[in-house]
Amino acid sequence: MTSVRKGQAPAKLEPGEFHLRFTRNFADPRFDKNRDEIAKLESVAWQNFSDGRKAPVTAPAGPGFADPGYELSVEWKATADRLHAAEQRQKDSSTPSRVLLVCGAARNDGSCPGEMSKTWRMLKLAEATLAGEGIVTDILDLSRLTSEFELRIHPCKGCVSTAMPLCHWPCSCYPNHSLGQVNDWMSEIYEQWVSAHGVILFTPVYWYQAPSVLKLMIDRLVCADGGNPDPTSTHGKKAEEAKALELAGWPYPKHLAGRAYGLVVHGDVAGAESLRRNLSDWLDWMELIDAGAQARLDRYLGYYEPYATSHDALDKDEGCRKKYATWHEPWRMRSACCARASLPGRTKTYALRGRNNWNGPAFLQDC
Repeated sequence: MTSVRKGQAPAKLEPGEFHLRFTRNFADPRFDKNRDEIAKLESVAWQNFSDGRKAPVTAPAGPGFADPGYELSVEWKATADRLHAAEQRQKDSSTPSRVLLVCGAARNDGSCPGEMSKTWRMLKLAEATLAGEGIVTDILDLSRLTSEFELRIHPCKGCVSTAMPLCHWPCSCYPNHSLGQVNDWMSEIYEQWVSAHGVILFTPVYWYQAPSVLKLMIDRLVCADGGNPDPTSTHGKKAEEAKALELAGWPYPKHLAGRAYGLVVHGDVAGAESLRRNLSDWLDWMELIDAGAQARLDRYLGYYEPYATSHDALDKDEGCRKKYATWHEPWRMRSACCARASLPGRTKTYALRGRNNWNGPAFLQDC
């Protein structure tokens, strides 16, 4: 049995540093008249931090779990129940075809930039096209992270690198109430991905890479690629138990396999092709099904032109706008009843979405 390596984690905060971090939330002078009440809240928060009260409200896991008596976070259980219900709806051939449109730009006109993103405009063109074909669309605008109060996608903690079964589906790392790591948007985002029959990602290039708002979501979707749906099997975050489970043979379930995907990546100077390839590789690895070469696009808008006129460049790029106005013509979603894939050291069997009766246009039919 391999050992769990220790020694990196810093010491716990001292009361003085905790006080500084806690009270920064109340720096506005308008809070001055409530300093006594804030001090009382700080006292409770310090005690919870000291005691490590990650999940203060729990309940026995119940039937269907490896350890039915294990106390699970009620917040995690509620998210897991929603994902199970969403999966059942997604597989129901009587429900409308549903496409998730993801805006990966950080910019919107409700925050410092003061202007909407070109990515948003492209997404809205595709939304209108899909709506005209009778397709239900959900929009995930990741720029809301920059402009909404206390909306967060907390960073992935890398549990999968300790052992795959330690990475729970859905993620159980958050909320962590003792550390103030709450308001995690991913509990809703997981449900949107599970509900979708197809996903289209729209993103700009930021410094040759994906924008940070998009990368946060990508990292937190690691639990969809082999994640453990039963936290009681590792009794929470017990690294030794997770390692033993993986070494005994882990199926690495692909929780989003079989959904179709498309990509629209745009830049102004460089990096669009490499980012498009990176995103394609990521989605292929999770065993989503690309909708064809014409649905994996990278383009430049306003090439080496001023940023100030980049929206004007999109206005003038009739070919680009026409591409999204006729998105349904080249984009043919694929599905299958089931498939099996093998990798060295692991064999994965998973059910792909099979719908005999599509409620949508030709580009969403089986091919």
